[in-house]
Amino acid sequence: MNVGEMLVATVPMARTLNLEFLETTPERAVVRLPDQAEYHNHVGGPHAGAMFTLAESASGAIVIAAFGDQMSRAVPLAVKAEIGYKKLAMGEVTATATLGRPIADVVAQLDAGERPEFPVAIEIRRADGAVTGEMTVVWTLRPNS
Repeated sequence: MNVGEMLVATVPMARTLNLEFLETTPERAVVRLPDQAEYHNHVGGPHAGAMFTLAESASGAIVIAAFGDQMSRAVPLAVKAEIGYKKLAMGEVTATATLGRPIADVVAQLDAGERPEFPVAIEIRRADGAVTGEMTVVWTLRPNS
């Protein structure tokens, strides 16, 4: 099972929104939210909450891809998130996540007995390529006691 399949199987909200995990690597995660009328807002585009979930899911996918080998000793948790809605989103939207720190630096901090934090940057784009939103999620790897 790949990262996207695992997230769809274990995260009910990803299934609810019918998120499509197009790419999940330690370098980049790309997730699409199809155009679905039941998740539209008052102007006919994807609801802000659906776009937040899309972007957070892309950030989670890259975290699992980058640190999946650390799951036996630490649990990934989102610490905080900030999102900015830049342009009107209409139709399907795609979120692209990138890791904000080198994997080796995060793992070294974990090896030192610390609880590392690291940002994941996400861009949300319309099908025409326009950036409709930007989000940053700060994650941590909480060591298992």
